[in-house]
Amino acid sequence: MTGALASFIAMALAGRALSSSLGTFQILFFRSLCGLIVISILLGRSGWRQIFTGKLRWHVLRNVSHFGGQFGWFYGLAFIPLAEVFAIEFTAPIWTALVAAILLKERLTPTRIGVIVSGLIGVLIIVKPGTGLMQPAAFAVLLGAIAYAVSYVMTKKLSSTESPLCILFYMTVIQLPLGLIPSLGNFTIPPLFTWPLIFIVGVTALSAHFCITKAMSFADATIVVPMDFLRLPIIALIGAALYGESVHSTVFVGAALIMGANLFGLLYERRNQGLAKAK
Repeated sequence: MTGALASFIAMALAGRALSSSLGTFQILFFRSLCGLIVISILLGRSGWRQIFTGKLRWHVLRNVSHFGGQFGWFYGLAFIPLAEVFAIEFTAPIWTALVAAILLKERLTPTRIGVIVSGLIGVLIIVKPGTGLMQPAAFAVLLGAIAYAVSYVMTKKLSSTESPLCILFYMTVIQLPLGLIPSLGNFTIPPLFTWPLIFIVGVTALSAHFCITKAMSFADATIVVPMDFLRLPIIALIGAALYGESVHSTVFVGAALIMGANLFGLLYERRNQGLAKAK
């Protein structure tokens, strides 16, 4: 999880720095390009046969939605405080429960409904609609979190038959033109000093998810998820130190409500699973 935290924070800082030289679509194009190179090297060692799939349409749906999530996240990095981006992003598990109920017919228990409602209240506290203070970039990050939820549900559906490298391969291949085509109108060769930043974005996008997956294999989710929440106070301190960002207290109030709801839901689900096994 230390690796995951470092990856997410490095990706956010590199994305913020790149936003002054490149458009969001172009950043996402180079992110996919770097990712494709890394995944191709790994597939060369472990075997290309695993990319054969009969679920191409599910890969397309997953990656169109994941691209939307990435666009909202990187767009938000350029315009609103880093802590606000991370706080809104933490609503993704809440939207995932709602999307899973619609697409996978998973049951919405009273507890899950309560978690969703609490998360929505947390979002309202952070983005402050109707006050004239709501930033379009905050709304973009929120839509991105919902798009991430769709991609998470599709990942769950695909992971039963597809290898992680197969899923990552189609992620980079499908998202490559999604970033390239919209950026062709004002495409520029990135300045030399941006290439290390592009590399950081491309590599950390993969390493963050790899580290979380490994952490889940070593420890229970009730340990891993609270550690992931450490991203918010850490990025708030970094934003203040590097960019002089001052974050309104309502961001932390809303984030606490969102994270508390997520953690409560996780603990409740774990308790129910334990009782079911005991029976």
